[in-house]
Amino acid sequence: MKFKALSLLTAFLPIAAFAEDKLNSGDTAWMMISAALVFLMTPAGLALFYSGMTRSKNTLNTFAMVAGAFILAMVLWIFAGYSIAFGTASDPMMQNVAGGLGNMMLEGIKWTDLSGSYPTYVFVIFQGTFAAITVAIASGSVIGRMKFSSWLVFVALWGLVVYAPIAHMVWGGEGAFLFDEGALDFAGGTVVHMNGGLAGLVLALLVGKRTGYLKTPMKPYSVLLSAVGAALLWFGWYGFNGGSAFGANAVAGLAVLTTTVAAAVGGVTWMLLEWVIFKKPTLLGIASGIVAGLVAVTPAAGFIGAGGAFIIGSFGSIIGFFGVVWLKKKFGYDDSLDAFGIHFLAGLWGAIATGIFALDDKDLLWDGPLKESGDRMQQIFVQCESVLVVGLFTLVGTAAVYFIASAVTGGARINLQAEEIGLDESIHGEKAMNL
Repeated sequence: MKFKALSLLTAFLPIAAFAEDKLNSGDTAWMMISAALVFLMTPAGLALFYSGMTRSKNTLNTFAMVAGAFILAMVLWIFAGYSIAFGTASDPMMQNVAGGLGNMMLEGIKWTDLSGSYPTYVFVIFQGTFAAITVAIASGSVIGRMKFSSWLVFVALWGLVVYAPIAHMVWGGEGAFLFDEGALDFAGGTVVHMNGGLAGLVLALLVGKRTGYLKTPMKPYSVLLSAVGAALLWFGWYGFNGGSAFGANAVAGLAVLTTTVAAAVGGVTWMLLEWVIFKKPTLLGIASGIVAGLVAVTPAAGFIGAGGAFIIGSFGSIIGFFGVVWLKKKFGYDDSLDAFGIHFLAGLWGAIATGIFALDDKDLLWDGPLKESGDRMQQIFVQCESVLVVGLFTLVGTAAVYFIASAVTGGARINLQAEEIGLDESIHGEKAMNL
């Protein structure tokens, strides 16, 4: 177990200068703060971002979908998710795609154990926040028409069947398939954003469209709430990307810089696109551009310079804009809050762009073609391979988990009457505002 955590940490941080089994108070403090920052992103940032975009009658249900996903995913992460993602399987073939169950309920991990220079328990919680936000992202695609009970069953199964194996393949250390291939994913372009965004699209297609979609106006409840949510997401993203350096070190500083650049340029890009095309720069558009820039830079944050962050953030925003404004209308799928349009598409771009713009600096890179031989084209090929593997695994795994959740709960689609009343009252018996 400890080796697995260390293998990820030491793969790309020769300049961090931490000693195994020697606690560093600065690294420990930074990782605890980073875990708290990523925690803030879900039940506060993402919940507000999504709740503001949904219709007023579904605002509380939207918040509950995100918050419910977070708390349940965290419980399942401690129960078995961490073990599957970062444990060691006895069979080398199994180790390619998943760890074993030897660390269920954190069995075999002592409170004194270290992952590099900080407690392993902190590593567990930090990674758990990633697992929780990933499935919460998918909720944005089915807001307003999926049963809350079906959603919770889906969350419980998906975190173990889909998220944990993907996290293992990319971040599980030696013996894990994509890690051994040399795929670069600094903080979750494939593991989190592509994974969650594609899962959202699969759910949207299987659950079906909202009643009246593209015929009835579906205005957002509060753009202001969404803007506040986006600001909290940006703030929390410093822990998301900066914490993925696994210490208070120079790589964390680089990740914080590139995160800032990509977010800012993403917001500016979306604003200008709206201004030119629609003649009005909207606040929701600016917020969406910021998030798209953040998503795009996530897999590259600790591998690139400011110039790479500028390009990745701007094109991430353009691609997200394209997905939200054109692609969704062209194909007619109902991705309620654009989880696929922003998270999957910008994450896909960021994952491939990591191979294009990663600095040829052995002190930054993980083991892989670019670090070992300077072969950038081979690195780009590996990035494309990781995108394909994660995409196929998510597609098949999400569909399977959905059908199980639907069968367990007697169908995943809310009935028409409940949908018309609104899920706040029909499911939760509450209103966002009692006036």
